Formats: sequence, C-alpha cells, structure tokens
Amino acid sequence: MNNLILIGMPASGKSTAGVLLAKKTGYGFIDTDLLIQKSEGALLCDILSERGAEGFIAIEDKVNSSLAADRCVIATGGSVIYGENAMKNLKSLGTVIYLKVGLGELEKRLGGEDIFARGVVMRKKGETLAELLQERAPLYEKYADITIDCDGLSLEQTVSAAAEAAKKYRI
Repeated sequence: MNNLILIGMPASGKSTAGVLLAKKTGYGFIDTDLLIQKSEGALLCDILSERGAEGFIAIEDKVNSSLAADRCVIATGGSVIYGENAMKNLKSLGTVIYLKVGLGELEKRLGGEDIFARGVVMRKKGETLAELLQERAPLYEKYADITIDCDGLSLEQTVSAAAEAAKKYRI
C-alpha cells in the first residue's frame, strides 16, 4: 500500500505535520488517536483513567491492527509501538516515518503541559519524560523505515524532509 505512517513521541509533530504532509502529497489524513476516541466514545485521557495503560494499549493495538487505508498520511499515537499487531499492520500499509525529537526539544514543546491530560500512555507510575523516551526510542527505531531528526527543524522543514525522504525511499 502507498501510505505514510508517522510514529514518534508525544509532541513530535505527528498530527500537526501529518495534516500538512497530506496536503503536500495530495494524500488523505488519518489520526489514529481520533479513531480510538471514536471507537470508545471517550477522550484518550478518560480511556487511560478507566482502563489503565495496558487496557489502553490493547485498544490502540486493536484499532491500528484493523486499519485499512490507501494514499493516506497516518498519524499514530506515541504508544502505538507497544502493539505488535498494530505495527505489523501499519508496516504492511506503507512507509513508517519516525519523527525523532530529543528530550530537550520535547520538554520545550510540552512546556509544563499535563501530559496525562494529553492522553500520554505511561506504563509506570511517576515515570518521567526522559524515562519514557529512553523506553520508546529503541522501538521507534526498530519499526521505522525512515528517521527524521526534527530537533531544530521548523514545522515546514519537517514536512519537507518527510516528503523528500518518502519519495527517495519508494524509489
């Protein structure tokens, strides 16, 4: 399939850059966090409160493993990489692009925001953003076909880099 799948940490720009990348490529746009909210009839933070991290991951895995799309940019949730079925399906749908953002940039982008209210899945109580990045980075790298280092890039530069890398990757 001919899709572009964006993975990465919360605040890495998957949804924001994804919309612009879809416009730039003429593709459709799918935000899997919105699909999860629709399937559960609840906000991500409420699903996390009610089901816990592992329950949320199971829902996320189910939604992403049943996703079908063609010529779309797919923005995933940051925890999608915990679901093996989801990642197997997403890899079969197209090119997986990891929007890599370092800890300093993540802290700047999140700016003291309540990341739980944002719907960020943290498997360990009291886990820090640094610990979460350390845990997830190897999984993002494992599944990525393309990695774009977004530190220091504007939104437009990130979108252009993703579009160019995807073109080269498909050749």
